[in-house]
Amino acid sequence: MRAIARIVLLVLCLICANRVWAQNAPPIKIGAFLAVTGDGAYVGAPQLATLQLYVDLINKQGGLLGRPLDLVYYDVGIDTKTAQTAVHRLIEIDGVDVIIGGSTTGAAMAILPLIEQAQIPFIALAESSALTNPVKPWVFKASPTDRIACAKILQDMQKRGISKIALITGDSGFALSMKEQCASMTEYYGVTIVGSQMYPSQTRRIAEPLQRLAGMVDAQAVLALDFGSAPPYLVQAYRKAGFKIPLYQTQAQVGDDYLDLAGDAAEGVRMPVPLLTVAGALPENDPSRRILRAYIDAYKAKWDVVPNFYGAYAHDALLIAVSAIARAGSADRAAVRDAIETTDGFVGAGGTYRLSAQDHLALDLASFRMAEIRGGTWVLIE
Repeated sequence: MRAIARIVLLVLCLICANRVWAQNAPPIKIGAFLAVTGDGAYVGAPQLATLQLYVDLINKQGGLLGRPLDLVYYDVGIDTKTAQTAVHRLIEIDGVDVIIGGSTTGAAMAILPLIEQAQIPFIALAESSALTNPVKPWVFKASPTDRIACAKILQDMQKRGISKIALITGDSGFALSMKEQCASMTEYYGVTIVGSQMYPSQTRRIAEPLQRLAGMVDAQAVLALDFGSAPPYLVQAYRKAGFKIPLYQTQAQVGDDYLDLAGDAAEGVRMPVPLLTVAGALPENDPSRRILRAYIDAYKAKWDVVPNFYGAYAHDALLIAVSAIARAGSADRAAVRDAIETTDGFVGAGGTYRLSAQDHLALDLASFRMAEIRGGTWVLIE
């Protein structure tokens, strides 16, 4: 535990001199709304576990500004109305100082009006670029966007000489956002979409749309866009349909459950992967390598499992917020907002963050690496 404590001190750079809580000091409240159970549990559960881990470690080191951290969270699943209710409660009843959350795009987007009305700092975990583009004064992001992921995919296609692609997408908020972002960049990378099909997300009814796609297009690759339970079954249906051209999927498929369910059918599939997924293969001089190792070790010591990259987003969100509160010298919402906005060069598990008034994300293409599934795991190809 002593080694983990040193890691936390190093990562957080807590500059406050007072390591002992003042008597009866009120807590600094970190609010969170996450998809801890249900279809989004593989996203929200590791996010909650990460927040709990680091709040506990920080408190064991004396808290922040001489005050304990208090994590107040709600499990909202993937329901947008439940998310709105939870955030309203966090603001009006729980009186939190900062909010972290939105495991899914729909939940995160649904609560933005509440954030702006309350003028409370919000660090989103969902990937949609619409969260911070255009810039919203109180909204920040701690995960690379779907637009960055699309750019990585199209860049790889360009390198392989692929100029004609077909799309098959779910109807989820994530899938539709990815489709919009990818379509907006195809011309830049010299790629043309020559066919498209859609299916209901969270189902296995994928074979028929794939067959229609095979019959209507002359593509050099297929790009499948979705998250949740459907993508591994899509891979199996893709192979059964007899496609011989490369298949690309998204960063949302990076997880052991996907590999287990897709099985051998996933061999050769390419996708952009977050840094945590290939942490051991990163160069020694990669600035995030040490942070990732510390996070993985601390998480495994606490929960006896290795975190996934969704947990890494929560890691960065919390530490950005804590660093901002420390630099602001208080939990005043406006002061914390300003401090988050001036975060420059913060090295996290997801990349290096350089925030500004013009950019409330500030991660670049380096926050994803292209990988191909070989032998049942992700292998770097760049």
